[in-house]
Amino acid sequence: MMPVDMMAACALDAAIGDPPQMPHPVRWMGGVIAYLHRRIRTTCRGSLSLRAAGALLALGLPATAFVTGWTLIEAGTWVHEWVGRGLGIVLGATTLAWRDLVDHARAVSAALNAGSLERARQAVGMIVGRDTQHLSESEVVRAAVETIAESACDGVIAPVLFLVAGGPPLALAYKAVSTLDSMLGHRDDEYRDIGWASAKLDDLANWIPARLTAWSIAAAAGIVLLSPRTSLRSAAILLRDGHKHPSPNSGRPEAAMAGALSVQLGGVNCYGGRTAERPLLGDAESPLTVPHVARAVHIMTVAYVLLVMGAVGLLWR
Repeated sequence: MMPVDMMAACALDAAIGDPPQMPHPVRWMGGVIAYLHRRIRTTCRGSLSLRAAGALLALGLPATAFVTGWTLIEAGTWVHEWVGRGLGIVLGATTLAWRDLVDHARAVSAALNAGSLERARQAVGMIVGRDTQHLSESEVVRAAVETIAESACDGVIAPVLFLVAGGPPLALAYKAVSTLDSMLGHRDDEYRDIGWASAKLDDLANWIPARLTAWSIAAAAGIVLLSPRTSLRSAAILLRDGHKHPSPNSGRPEAAMAGALSVQLGGVNCYGGRTAERPLLGDAESPLTVPHVARAVHIMTVAYVLLVMGAVGLLWR
């Protein structure tokens, strides 16, 4: 992908985000996954067959996404170079979710600032997988901050890295991996067999991006809060707590964000009525309050800009 095209894709995402009325590859992927999941459930009964079908799905959908993206760009280039580049920019923008993440976080902040905890619970429920109907204000803030940190990786920075590595086709393949994991890669009995391959592939795909995201958050924290000590504290918490999360990747950005904000993340979450305890990340130097959501967004945005600048520099070379 050319440097100018990368910047254009980022600008397009920042300008329009993910309008629900417009077609989007990730929504199509979700529809395909839901359809194939139903078909697999009707034909596969045993653990072995479910694992085999899950592995085929985990490999097949990303491969299909890659080939489809490559074919569309090549077909556009055959018509005219600028048509192909335009399609690449549009497809690249669909793999980025900075604007969408910011809009959702602002909706949570706006509801809390307006004094509507119920509306805030509904808003944060749009971006987290946990049950939100009984969350307190501080728990809503924690859910939002944790999601901003985690989504900084799979929704913002990881797609940039895959755009650099293989252009829009590879970034689309990554989004297929990420969507498969979010829909099937759960640890409960229902999804353990069919989703194991999707979960493992997502862990592999995010291994480097998660760590780059975490260190970018640490660097960005010092810039946003005008304090080099903040960056050092974020890095220290990242090194101390980043490995504690059951996911090999999610804990890194969350720990870095906890250190950046001087708060403690993690604790008890509920998923479908079932309680799950997550390790505590960071130190509770200050209680979680509404302004922490906006600060997390600012830190995530600066981390994103730093990575984009580095990506554009690599592409230019």
